[in-house]
Amino acid sequence: MHYQISHITRYIYSSPVSVCHNILTLSPRNSHRVQCANHRLKIKPIPVETHRRTDFFGNHLVMFSIEENHDELIISSQSRVVVQDPAIPAEMSPPLWRDVKSKVRDRVDFHWLSASPFLFDSPRIERSEEFLKYAMPSFGNDTDVLRGTLDLCRRIYTEFKYDATATHSGTPTTQAFTIRRGVCQDFSHIMIACLRSLGIASRYVSGYLRTTPPPGQARLVGADQSHAWVGVYCGPELGWIDFDPTNNCICGKDHIPIAWGRDYADVVPVRGAFLGGGDSRISVSVDVVPVTDK
Repeated sequence: MHYQISHITRYIYSSPVSVCHNILTLSPRNSHRVQCANHRLKIKPIPVETHRRTDFFGNHLVMFSIEENHDELIISSQSRVVVQDPAIPAEMSPPLWRDVKSKVRDRVDFHWLSASPFLFDSPRIERSEEFLKYAMPSFGNDTDVLRGTLDLCRRIYTEFKYDATATHSGTPTTQAFTIRRGVCQDFSHIMIACLRSLGIASRYVSGYLRTTPPPGQARLVGADQSHAWVGVYCGPELGWIDFDPTNNCICGKDHIPIAWGRDYADVVPVRGAFLGGGDSRISVSVDVVPVTDK
């Protein structure tokens, strides 16, 4: 699938901002499922300084500074990407989850080093007996990693309620887990906490869902906004497979990954600091449109 993505963030201030410094994580990264054909970024007012770099996880960051009075900041990100379905051979027998865990832990898996950062606690996610207890019914001794992860994904989808008013971007993962409510960010954090408590490497993936569903299919929760899901390391043959607990599915061509990290704190789309501004308002507009003129 070919997509055109528009992500526009607008800040409006009640009094002028004299200086601001920001970091953007809006540039799509290439991966085994995604190729970014082009990406354009427009910032108004025009920054005095702009720098680009790649972070520890391979995400593309843009840093900029504005040092003039302004009462409005507009950040427009336009991307063209090609997305493929995950390659999961039908004849393949997925490895047992315990084997995946032990081979990474014992450093005999060829990819143990790249998987290791996603095994431990992170700023927004802490492993615990509570998360382990919740995950265990999905992972019997003879359960393969795909079947176990799919069952955990299904249980979160079934037992948690999508409620945009129940949490905010700073809500602790433990709180969302207790109230059994939240949004895609919360569900992804909870699923990652469960998997890491089991010893399975898992990462937070930030991206988008397509705006228009295929004919005859229901609209997915989270369309027209940034979305989040979970990448799970499933052994050297399968590699990383993405699961969406908000919609109870393996991620396919409808899911467009942009960046990934240990949790949301690593991939915030727009973050920074400013001086002045008084009261501020923010609006975000996201549009993901399939295109046919390849």
